[in-house]
Amino acid sequence: ALGRMYNDSAAFLSVQEYTHVQRWAKAIDARPAVKRGRMVNRAFGEPAMQLHERHDASDFETKTQDRLAAE
Repeated sequence: ALGRMYNDSAAFLSVQEYTHVQRWAKAIDARPAVKRGRMVNRAFGEPAMQLHERHDASDFETKTQDRLAAE
């Protein structure tokens, strides 16, 4: 619904017509737990958004790729 997963799926599925689905997807996407979850096992994109392995809650503050590269 937010157009991140499959290139042209939003147009194919006409998601713009489903305003409640769009609102729901944006509300879920804004949740802190979802933002953290999208970082785990991510090996592409901004280094600050990449957390290759998570073993502790503090890893989000100390083990992202930008912080590991600075060490």
